[in-house]
Amino acid sequence: MFASRRPVALSGRVALSGRYPLAAVAGVLALAVGVPVPGPPGQPAGTAPPPGTVWAVNTSGREVPVPPPTFAPTPVHPEKITHPGADYMGAVNVAHAPWGHSAPVKLAPAAVPQLPGIDISFYQGIINWASVAPHIDFSYAKATEGIYYTNPDFTNQYNGPYNHGVIRGAYHFAIPNNSTGKAQADFFINHGGGWSSDGRTLPGALDIEYNPYGGECYGFTHARMVTWLRNFINEYAFREHAFPVIYTTTDWWSTCTGNYAGFGANDPLWIARYAATAGPLPHGWGVYTFWQYTSAGALPGDQDVFNGALARLRALAKNG
Repeated sequence: MFASRRPVALSGRVALSGRYPLAAVAGVLALAVGVPVPGPPGQPAGTAPPPGTVWAVNTSGREVPVPPPTFAPTPVHPEKITHPGADYMGAVNVAHAPWGHSAPVKLAPAAVPQLPGIDISFYQGIINWASVAPHIDFSYAKATEGIYYTNPDFTNQYNGPYNHGVIRGAYHFAIPNNSTGKAQADFFINHGGGWSSDGRTLPGALDIEYNPYGGECYGFTHARMVTWLRNFINEYAFREHAFPVIYTTTDWWSTCTGNYAGFGANDPLWIARYAATAGPLPHGWGVYTFWQYTSAGALPGDQDVFNGALARLRALAKNG
């Protein structure tokens, strides 16, 4: 039996998750009078962005300039891909995360509302949205993996919530050693991962976590992993005018990026941890936007919450 659709009370950090758009014209006026504006991720501030620069809203609600991306190479050593349909967030965490086999948790009261949601993939199959939609406020569906896989049930899992009044989003399962970050961002965008400011579509999410096919960090050094992530993020932000959500675990992020802190200013965090609290977050983020707190529950797929009120969730979907 489903619970009623209402905010879920959780312990953890208070989020400032909503985004409040800053008109790009303000930045243009600042440039006109020579006021320095922030540079794109990894670039210094300057008085004028390069030609072709676009504006993208970051996690704090501020529009920042994103110039045409330049891409540093990362190694490509494809592994044998045998089960992309089974590579979804909860399954990989259960297999690899140190807390993956934790029993379902009982959630404690929180200081702010926590809105219920789910994430799903081909593993969950066709969803009866008329039954599920009344009990959630958002849903993310796996769209793609690498540059070789698209979810056969994506139309149902992506359009279904939208058609039943639920805010929806798409996620990409990254395999960094299979192809470049740019190539995977483009594949994701071209196969359902794009964003539109309709107030009902969340920015695409990058699922970056344990390797289901081999070594935990895909054979990458910390520096190469950060480069791969930057290539994906910059390509997505440049094309979609919104920074992607980053889904990860603190354990994986610490091990495989060296706990890199450089993406927290622009990318919303979707943290996974199957416990009574979200626990310590990766460096660079003071709050989480989404929290996946268990891989099983009364609803299909993994169980999640949005860290804030419905108005903030709608702002994230509207403003990018």
